[in-house]
Amino acid sequence: MAKELRLLFKDSDKEIELRCGANIPWIFDKEGEPGFRDREQAMIAELCELDGVVLATGGGAVMREANRQALHQGGRVIYLHASVEQQVGRTARDRNRPLLRTANPEATLRALLETRDPLYREIADVVVETDERPPRMVVIDILERLQQLPPR
Repeated sequence: MAKELRLLFKDSDKEIELRCGANIPWIFDKEGEPGFRDREQAMIAELCELDGVVLATGGGAVMREANRQALHQGGRVIYLHASVEQQVGRTARDRNRPLLRTANPEATLRALLETRDPLYREIADVVVETDERPPRMVVIDILERLQQLPPR
């Protein structure tokens, strides 16, 4: 989407990793989830102050009210919704997801979606279903729907 709009792309998790010189699992191991979430909150606040940026966040970013406020105030929020089944397939070989290092990642994903979904919907300007859709079609859908929104 950033490429289509000719905007800068930032991923809050990647920015945290770059600044810490460590990956997310290491941060979780050393600081725990609260320590990581503090870093995430500071990073999201900083990135939401920038103009002309498409920002991707980690799935748990919406759990903190401060993040939801920063995202909502920072610009348009697009919620890319995926079913649990789709998420299982997408994350099966991803070693960079500390919360999914469990005996039953699917059950964990279900519980996370149940908690996070209403929070994403609360702040989303646009909700897009991504299951079985190529990225290009998702981008086209988002751009069309953004054009229909009234200015803020």
